[in-house]
Amino acid sequence: MKKYIPNTLTSLNLVCGIIGIIQAFNGDLKMAVSLIWLAGLFDFLDGFAARLLKVSSEIGKQLDSLADMVTFGVLPSIVMYLLIDGYAANNILPFVALFLAVFSALRLAKFNIDERQATGFIGLPTPATAIFVSSLPFILDNNYIAGYIEYVPIVLIVITILLSVLMIAELPLLALKFKNFTWVDNKLRYVFLIISIALLVTFQVVSVPMIILVYILASIVENRRSVTV
Repeated sequence: MKKYIPNTLTSLNLVCGIIGIIQAFNGDLKMAVSLIWLAGLFDFLDGFAARLLKVSSEIGKQLDSLADMVTFGVLPSIVMYLLIDGYAANNILPFVALFLAVFSALRLAKFNIDERQATGFIGLPTPATAIFVSSLPFILDNNYIAGYIEYVPIVLIVITILLSVLMIAELPLLALKFKNFTWVDNKLRYVFLIISIALLVTFQVVSVPMIILVYILASIVENRRSVTV
């Protein structure tokens, strides 16, 4: 029975993605992106359960990628499309959002065949991209953009392109998987988590882009430290 637990959690990730897409097309973007967060929890738990129960399988790996493609690739792409469409006068510009889905597929395909990513990431993981996008409906719904409405489509397109490039960039990034919980082996991970929690408490959803930036900077620090050791 225990061998079915990780795949069940992965399937719940997929279900969140499908419902999120439905909610996005129904016009409820906040509910759609909230399902990305719930799916992220299931995505974490399926890998944790597989390692804990020692029931990793090839079908589980493939199912995980397929679920991630829907939830962290297609759904964010649709959310970004609808956001750009809501602000842009040009009917063509929103289709730039499709880059997120295409590059997510490339990112996941590379991950599955790249042996270098067994213990870390090369390129921004699709869940990180999706979480970044998930913050945008909340940020845009507040007064942070007052007086800058005309620039919103350009900013969203730039974000789309940057996230797409980062997903396939040859940039080693910090894996947040803990093999053990000692301070010595996980110092940078703990520092990142502490900073992330502090930012969330202080700035709430607005802090999400900041946290992704901190994640990238922490990875660069880790890379430089590995080179000098």
